[in-house]
Amino acid sequence: MNQDQEHLSLLSIFHYIVGGIAALFSFFPLIYIVLGALFLMIPNRFAGSGPPPPFFLGWIFIVLGGGLMLVGWAFAVCVILAGRYLVRHKHYIFCLVIASLNCLFMPFGTILGVFTIVVLVRPSVKALFYPSENLELAV
Repeated sequence: MNQDQEHLSLLSIFHYIVGGIAALFSFFPLIYIVLGALFLMIPNRFAGSGPPPPFFLGWIFIVLGGGLMLVGWAFAVCVILAGRYLVRHKHYIFCLVIASLNCLFMPFGTILGVFTIVVLVRPSVKALFYPSENLELAV
């Protein structure tokens, strides 16, 4: 196994790990969903000395939490898919875009994203993804 394939294999493993961590962190918005459901089911518990919170506030929390959770899961799936594609030498642009988006997921995603970009921009790695095409067209 040459050095480029070894690097891609290691990056693939780390993509699986960061994808799992991202999927785990995607459960944090569940707190918003539970809080929104509590606002809807027992609004008088949150009233204190004033009036209870408005009815729509519960739905805002539920929709916001659900949306954040779905975005997190979609990101985690994309990171895992990028790991799979890296080891199979497919979908170069997708892997590069996910590596760039990984940089937003600090600190592990940032490290993984930078290393993935550094490896993917090598001409020898591009040749693995585009074996039959001219490399100038693959950029």
